[in-house]
Amino acid sequence: MKQIGIFEAKAQLSSLLDEVERGGEVTITRHGKPIAKLVQATAELSPDEIAKRKHAIRNLRALARKLKIPATQDEIKAWINEGRR
Repeated sequence: MKQIGIFEAKAQLSSLLDEVERGGEVTITRHGKPIAKLVQATAELSPDEIAKRKHAIRNLRALARKLKIPATQDEIKAWINEGRR
């Protein structure tokens, strides 16, 4: 992770944003102390994608009840994230 002073960050903002866009992270410092972090923005979900995910969670809960598997919301989220890998 790159660290850069606030005044340098102002002068190099465009190149810092390019670096972040490629997946890097930049910490901006003032007097050597971190004050902000530039990270890549995450895309917002469309209403259709939100509906699909809610449906998938309902299906997982129903399956867990059917198989008598106690599942917390955090466990279900972990299962969903595991499937994305």
